[in-house]
Amino acid sequence: MSRSPSESPAGSVSAAVPRPPVRALRDLPVSAQGLGCLPTTDFYGRPDRARATATIRAAVDAGVTLLDTADVQGLGAGEELLGRAVAGRRDEVLIATKFGMVRSSDGAFQGLCGEPSYVRAACERSLRRLGTDRIDLYYQHWTDPAVPIEETVGAVAELVREGKVRRLGLSEPSAATLRRADAVHPVTAVQSEWSLWSRGIEDEVVPVCRELGIGIVAYAPLGRGFLTGTIRTTDDLGDEDFRRGQPRFSAPALARNRSLLHRLRPVADGLGLTLAQLALAWLHHRGEDVVPIPGTANPAHLADNLAAASIRLDDRSLAEVTAAISHPVSGERYTPALLAMIGN
Repeated sequence: MSRSPSESPAGSVSAAVPRPPVRALRDLPVSAQGLGCLPTTDFYGRPDRARATATIRAAVDAGVTLLDTADVQGLGAGEELLGRAVAGRRDEVLIATKFGMVRSSDGAFQGLCGEPSYVRAACERSLRRLGTDRIDLYYQHWTDPAVPIEETVGAVAELVREGKVRRLGLSEPSAATLRRADAVHPVTAVQSEWSLWSRGIEDEVVPVCRELGIGIVAYAPLGRGFLTGTIRTTDDLGDEDFRRGQPRFSAPALARNRSLLHRLRPVADGLGLTLAQLALAWLHHRGEDVVPIPGTANPAHLADNLAAASIRLDDRSLAEVTAAISHPVSGERYTPALLAMIGN
C-alpha cells in the first residue's frame, strides 16, 4: 500500500506520487481526483495565499485537471486566486465554478438566485475574475425554488452555445430536479457532499445519475477535515472558521463522532494508510463515475490525498470500512436554515 508522500522543498508534490488516472464526467475526461479550492479562501480561517497558490500549481504539476471553486468563496477572491495560479497553463486544466448563492459585500448570505439574467451576469463576473474566456463546468450552487429549473438551465444552455461555458453541472439537486434539468440540457456532473459520514445522496440521487449517465463529484470527501483525524475538539478550529457554526462540529457532536475515527483507524493502520487516504480510497471504489475533490491549501496534504487515487482496497478491507461506518453520525452537516435550501 502507498505511504504518505513527502513535500519537496519547493512545495511541489513528490514525483513518487502516481499521477491520478483519468475518469469521465459524462463525456468530459477529468483526473480521477480533483482539487477543491475552498480552503484557499476564508471559510476555514485566513489562508496563506502564497501557499495556497503553490498548492494549486503543485496539483496541476501532479496531473490534477479538475480545479473547483465558486463565486461565493471569498466573495470572488477564490476565483481570482485560481485564475492567477493557472495563468499560462489554462489549457492544462478544467475550471469548475458555481453561481446562484448570493452574498452581500460584507459576506452575509442573502439567499439563492436562478433568474436567467442573474446567471448571465454571474458568469461574466466569474470569467473576469478567473481571467479566462470559458468556464469548463458551470454549476448551479443549490437550486432556487422560486425559479423553475428549466429557466435556469436554459440560461446556462445559452452560455454553452456562446462558448462561455462548456458543460452544465448542478450542486446538491434532488433526483426530481435533476431529471427535469437534464431534459432541457445535458447535465455533465452533480456535485454533492459524499463521504464516510455523509451518505445522503446514495438512495436517490446516485441511482438517477447512473441512469442518465451523469458524473458525480464528491465535495467534502474528508468530512471537512474531520476524517483526517486532526479535528478533535472545537479548539482545533479557528475563531472565524465556518465549521464552528455547523451542528456536526459542535463540541458534543465532535466528542460522539470520535468513535467513528476509533473504528476506522485500525483499518487504516492495518493497510499502511492515513485516515484521509482510507476515506478517499473508499470513495474511489464507489464507481468509475465518482470524482472526489478534497480541498486543501497545503502541498503536503495534497500529496497525501493524491496517493489515494491509486490505492486498491480488497473486499475484506471494504467490508471492514462498511462495518466501521454503520453507526449513526451525530449532528447534521449544516444548520437547519441551510439544509432547507438543499435538495430542491
